[in-house]
Formats: sequence, structure tokens, C-alpha cells
Amino acid sequence: MTDLAAELRGAVRGEVGFDVTSRALVTMDASNYRRVPLGVVAPRDVDDVAAVLEVCRGRGVPVVARGGGTSIAGQATGTGVVLDFTRHMNRVLSVDPGTRTAVVQPGLVLDRLQEAAAPHGLRFGPDPSTHSRCTLGGMIGNNSCGSHSVAWGTTADSVWELAVVTARGERLRLGQGWAGAPEGLRELAEGELARLRTGFPELPRRISGYALDALLPEKGADVARSFCGSEGTLGVLTEAVVRLVEAPRARALAVLGYGDESAAADAAAGLLQYGPLTVEGMAADLVPSAAGLPRGGAWLFVETGGESAGEARARAEAIVRAAGVVDASVVTDPAAQRALWHIREDASGTATRMPDGSEAWPGWEDCAVPPARLGAYLRDFRKLLSAHGLRGTPYGHFGDGCIHVRIDFDLMSEAGVARFRRFSEELADLVVAYGGSLSGEHGDGQARAELLPRMYGAETVALFERAKAVWDPDDLLNPGMLVRPAPLDADLRFSVLPRRPVDVAFGYPADGGDFSAAVRRCVGVAKCRTTAVAGPAVMCPSFRATGEERHSTRGRARLLHEMLAGELVTDGWRSTEVRDALDLCLSCKGCRSDCPVEVDMATYKAEFLHHHYRGRRRPAAHYAMGWLPLWLRWVARTRTARLVNTLASVRPLARAGKRVAGVAPEREIPRVAPETFSRWWRRHTPAVRGEPVVLWPDTFTEHLAPEVGRAAVRVLESAGLRVALPPALAPNPLPVLRGRDRVCCGLTYVSTGQLDRARTVLRRSLDLMEPVLRTAPPVVVLEPSCAAALRTDLPELLPDDPRAARLASAVVTFAEALERYAPGWTPPPVDRPVTGQTHCHQHAVLGDAPDRRLREAAGLTGELSGGCCGLAGNFGFEKGHYEVSSACAEEQLLPAVRGAAEGTVVLADGFSCRTQLEQLAGVRGRHLAEVLAEALERQGS
Repeated sequence: MTDLAAELRGAVRGEVGFDVTSRALVTMDASNYRRVPLGVVAPRDVDDVAAVLEVCRGRGVPVVARGGGTSIAGQATGTGVVLDFTRHMNRVLSVDPGTRTAVVQPGLVLDRLQEAAAPHGLRFGPDPSTHSRCTLGGMIGNNSCGSHSVAWGTTADSVWELAVVTARGERLRLGQGWAGAPEGLRELAEGELARLRTGFPELPRRISGYALDALLPEKGADVARSFCGSEGTLGVLTEAVVRLVEAPRARALAVLGYGDESAAADAAAGLLQYGPLTVEGMAADLVPSAAGLPRGGAWLFVETGGESAGEARARAEAIVRAAGVVDASVVTDPAAQRALWHIREDASGTATRMPDGSEAWPGWEDCAVPPARLGAYLRDFRKLLSAHGLRGTPYGHFGDGCIHVRIDFDLMSEAGVARFRRFSEELADLVVAYGGSLSGEHGDGQARAELLPRMYGAETVALFERAKAVWDPDDLLNPGMLVRPAPLDADLRFSVLPRRPVDVAFGYPADGGDFSAAVRRCVGVAKCRTTAVAGPAVMCPSFRATGEERHSTRGRARLLHEMLAGELVTDGWRSTEVRDALDLCLSCKGCRSDCPVEVDMATYKAEFLHHHYRGRRRPAAHYAMGWLPLWLRWVARTRTARLVNTLASVRPLARAGKRVAGVAPEREIPRVAPETFSRWWRRHTPAVRGEPVVLWPDTFTEHLAPEVGRAAVRVLESAGLRVALPPALAPNPLPVLRGRDRVCCGLTYVSTGQLDRARTVLRRSLDLMEPVLRTAPPVVVLEPSCAAALRTDLPELLPDDPRAARLASAVVTFAEALERYAPGWTPPPVDRPVTGQTHCHQHAVLGDAPDRRLREAAGLTGELSGGCCGLAGNFGFEKGHYEVSSACAEEQLLPAVRGAAEGTVVLADGFSCRTQLEQLAGVRGRHLAEVLAEALERQGS
């Protein structure tokens, strides 16, 4: 392997990675399968591709071309050299509005092509739900389709010309009229004309096998089209000329409600005569909440287009009248349409969990039948599931007869795998009986190729083998796929995982306490690899900053999977590869909400650091910032805040201090408040009326931003609430915690993986909160990250302490407290625009709907941006993180603030967000409580 790596490095200009991390990142795609490659090459151009093929051919090493790694049948994994086109060969080379074509490279993400075509009123027709991260090369390899295929067909329908390098180094330009055909292909096809005319079912979604019928003379002898869907087994794509379609000027979405999925499926084919853009189906068991959907147990999403909004709406309303629905609605607002489409697009992830939380897996993700027979097929499919004691949630492209489904296979035990095989064989027979295709979108890969003889017969499959031999006589390209396939129950990615739960610190309640099950949540749909976020989304800021797979949520999950497997990553919790991949995780928790399967990498990172450094010296930053509550309490007790601030302002001393503490030299040390919030509280005369609320004196409010606490008290009391600090609820005077007897959420210990200490701190906090927990008032937490820690980390770290769950359920945000416990209060009018960023923990864990309503009531107009500020507690202060931290801030937060009009309020409820704004932009962000308190002062009330 070392010699191969050296020869490749000498032959190509792109990166060659034969290290553990590079290999671990591509052991899996979005399927059930896992293969460990020898190495990964990121070619810079076609010459690099040819060089890799030459080296590997000489050594008999297989080559697998990989796009976004979102394939669901296993075809993007291999044991040889993996080609990663996403790093360099990822550009739109040209767009020609006149011919409605574009020239693209294989690693180009589909959304980037859509952005380039949009100014010309054009778009690429096929649009899989993974459009924000799937690549054109992968789409061509799988002949992908997407929700608009009823209007614009499959990827093969949008391909004009393909540049390909064969395994033996021949550079071909594939097109119609036998253009680019390798020697022997025409003779092969012309000798089998009868079979090509009769042996391939006519289906809108027939993806299985090789599309050799595209070589028929009456179909233009289209070599490029026949190459589509070949899953990287015939040649390596290096460039494509693709067709674009005219985008409708306006769209409307008819959401049609039916009693069940079969009724929806029965209706779907009848709607095609109205020329819709989509006919997508999904049932209630896939929808997190039916709010905003018409009545029914299943729905069709039927999109229409037109030259005007009125024309699009009229077409949608005509479909509603003809649809025979239980209930229906027509949505014309683009934002509302996007929100509904997000439900459908996230289905590939959300379907991996059954309604009861149990796991479900691909394998029969996208078989297709004639659309008119879909309803009957679904009824028989449900019967087959029941006969095998299995459950699944069908959804997908009902207008094309293509069904996606994740099934609760047990792929961890021999008996479960045997049942997986039996079910697969019987389902293949059922699909064929309905005149269908084993694959209707994602390709055969390893999941279905073994079953192709049931669909095509042995002679046609033998013809596939002959075609493969014409293109790739050495069987170098993606062997084991499509022809001479590996067994469908071999190479399962679960087989290498430990069979017993790993000893861990967190409770992992959603995964039965099993860390392996938590890591298995990542199924590889790669929503974390999006290069831009929409709306309030956060995930995954470090990937967007670096563009590297190892800094994505999926990449980190893959390394954790390999750590548990112990084959490639061999040193378990001590792994430096896993540590380095987790190093740039901001612990923003964006994945907890934005990942369709709610991977919680912040928790996994804390767990890993806990084990990795157990019994060993930690980085200096873990002591400096992980123990921040302790150091700040010491400053408060000794009343040395002014001295500390003075010393921190002396540059030589500050530089030395930062070096010792592991703090980035570019950072300024935040000033400690001369008077803590608690000390101010002792001088405060609280209001004695109304509902009692306990204000949690978090470390940041207590020591670094007491003005936020004072403002919150002002507003809460104005709203008629009786404020107390823990642990007392007596009206006056109110005792204040001193010294070690102070509550703490443990956040800084959790984020640095000091989980034993975090549990100690949290237990002490629960002891101190006993009086509060007995009377059960709401606990108002002003710092979003602390509120999130109490809501989630606390009960997951102390799952056996019932007080933890009680405190977690009592936690409310500032806005929630006002909305729930002072519903009659009207905030003072501010009447100014706002800018800033929703705190990532607020977005991921707490939710910001009450904040939005409170801002609206106060006349604060405008939206806060998504993403992450990049400081993220200790992350942005740690040495080596400054560049990524700044890049995260520059993505959305800083441009939004710089572009704001004069007089705009910069909102930032998190101390980290305010610090980042001050240090990078010289802007003072304010907590919502501060803005409202100032308005109250102006109002004079």
C-alpha cells in the first residue's frame, strides 16, 4: 500500500490520502454497506484521472468514482482507490442560454448549477432531495431523478454529451449516433437488437441494469444516455454537457389529503394528464406534525407552474377539483412552499426512525412500478412487510410509481440478516410481477444487483456482463456492482460494531443508552455538507468554513463508527484521528435539529473527550476555559476584577497569559464585571407580587454581563412577575448563594469533555435547587447555551436522578417566561429594525418562536440570520481555532450586521455572540432583555 501511495503521489497533482482519516471518511455512503479502501485521490483534472487509472491498472487495484457519497445502494464504496471529485473538479465551466446547455465537472454540487442557470431563467430538471450536496457526476452515475421527474424526466433525459476516461486510459466523448462508443460496443448492440427491443420494461423510472436499449437505432444510438446509470462501472466521467429547462415564472403547490397512502397512490396517475411539475406522496407516519397540512392520513404534493401566479394557482385549483380528496389546500407563498418541501426532502433521513424511535434502514429504497398500478402494489407491499414482521414508511414519487421506504430490518443479528435476504428476494419477485424495476432512482449497487436476473432474466444479465467487458475488460472500475455482484447481505456496515453497549457517561435516552446506536444515527444523507444554509439553519458551520469532509457531522460520525469497529481506527477512545476531526466541532448543536436524524455531535464530542483524556493531562484550554466558573468565582470572592482587567490590558502580560492558558493570541480577554449580578441583587428591592419565577444566575450573566441580568429583572418585574434567585423563594430579603454554594449548569465542563466534574457540579446544583424543585416555579435562564445545557445535558448526564428531569422541565427562556406567565403584559414599543443571529443552541434545542412573537409585539422588525457566530463558548478562544471561528462569523452574522441600516438594533442573546461581534466588528450586541428594559426606561414606567 505504501508503494501504491508513493507511485500515485508521483503521478498526480491532486491530493493522495492513504492515512487512516482519509480512508475512514469513505468507507460508507448512505447505504447499509461498508468497504475499507486503500486510499483516496482528489484529482485536479482529467490528466490526474488518467494517471490514477494507469497506476491502478498496472497494480490490479480497483477504482471507485465517488460524488457526494449519498448513494443508497453501496456503489460509492470500494476496497481500492476512491476518486473524490468534490475537492477540485467541481465547477460550472459554462452556461449557454441560447442552446440551454451547461458544461459541468463531475464534482459539482447540483445547487451550484441551479444558481448559475437561474439568472437566465433556466434550471437543471432533475432535483433529488439531496440537491444541496449531491454531485452531477453521482447523478449521472445513478441516473438520478427527483421530485420533478414527471415534468423533466431523469438525469439521462438531461444529458447531451459526456467526456469519459476508460479503465485502459482511452478518452472518449460520448453522444448520439454512436459517438464515443468504445470498440466492440456497436457490434454487441447490433447483434442483440431483438433483446434490446423486448427485454427492457417501459417505465418512467426504470433505472436497474445497463440502459443498453438507448443504443437502438430508433433511439438515436445514444452512447451518452446508455452510460447514465452505470454506477461508475464502465468509465470515469470527467466532464458533462447537460441540457437545461426553462424554469416556470410562478409556482403553486396543491397539497391533497387522502385517507391513506394507497388512496393517494391510486389517485396519482390520474393527475398526470394535467401536466403537473411534481406528484409526490407521503403518509402521516412520516410527518413530524400535520400542522399546516389538510386533513388526511396521506398527502400528494402536486406542484404546478405558470407564467403568472394566477395561472399557476388556477392549474393547482383545477387539480384539486379533479383529485377526489378528503381535504386540500393550495399554497402560493414561496416561503410556505419551501417549508412544506423541507418535510418531503428530509424524509430520507427522518424515515430512518420509526414513530416509536426504532431504527429503519435502506435496502429497498426506490423500486418502481407502472404508476397506474402503484396503489395495488403498495397494498401488496404492506402485506409482504406484515408477513415478515417488518415495518416501513413508504413515500416518494407517486406520479412516477417510484417508492422510497426505510424498513426496520435487524441487520445486527444472523437471524435478522437472513430475514433481510428472504424479504429482499420476495419483494424483488413482487416488483417484477407488477412489471416494475428493482431500482427507480438510486441504482442497484450491492443492494439489488444480485437480484437483477429476477427482473431481466439470465440472458440479459449475461449481456450486461458482455457490455461491461467491452468498456472495462480488466474489471477495474467498481467491481462487484451491477455485474458479478457481491451478495446483498455481505459487507454490512453494522457487522463490525460491538454487540454490547459501550460504557459511556451520557444516558443517550433516544438510543436506548447505546452509544453505538447513537453513532448509527448518521445514515450518510449528508445534509451537513451543504455549502450554504437557508433561513435559521445552523449545521454544519465547520464544514462550510473548511470544505473538508472530516469537519462535517457525517465525517465525524464516520470516524466514530470506525473507532467503534476497531479495524481501521485501532486505538479506540485514544484515537488521534477522531480527536483531530472533532477538534473543529463548535458544539453548536446545529445537527441536533438540522440533521434529519438528529445526530448530536456536540454530545458525542464531549463523550469522546471525556474518555480520550481520562487519566491524562488535558490541553491548557480545558483548564483555563473549562474551569471558567471556578476562576471567575475566585475573582469575585477576592474582589480582584479590576486588577484582573488591568493586567489583561497590559499586552505583554496578556500575551503570556494567553499562551499559558491555550488561548488564541488574536483574542482579547473579556473584561470581568467589577460588580457581580448577585452583589447587585443584594442591593435590589424586588417586587413582591405576581407569579414567582426563579432567575438562574449563570456564569456569564453573573460575572461577565450582569447588565443583562439587571435588565431581565427590570422587565420581568414590570410584567408583574416576582423574581427570586435560587435557592430561596421568600419574598424579601432573598438569600444569595455564596462561594462554592452556587448553581451552575456545567456547560464549560461538558463542552471540554470533563464529564465527571460536570456531574459533580450538576449534582451540587440540584442539591441547592431542592427548595425550587419542591415548589416547581419556572426557572428563567438568560444565556441560551446554559438553558440548553440544563434542558438536555443535565438529564442525559444524570438520567437516574429524578431531580434532573424536574429541573430540565422547569427551564424557560426569557421570552417563554413572559409569554407563559405574564400573558397579559404588553412590551414597550421599540419600533426599530433588528439584525443579528439566532443563538445556535436556541435554534437547535430551545426554539425561538416565543422570541419572534415578543419581538413582533415590541415592534422589532426583521429576521435574524442563521448559521453560527463561530465563537461558540470556549471554541473560538482556543489556540488554533481563530481562523475557522472568524470564517463562521463572516458567513452570515457579520455581513448582516455590516449591511444593517442606521438605527438597527443588533440582537445577540448569547455572551459568545456578543463577544464575537465586539471583537471582530466593533459592534455591541444586546440581549433582548436589555432592549426592552431600555424601552421601559424611555417609557418612564
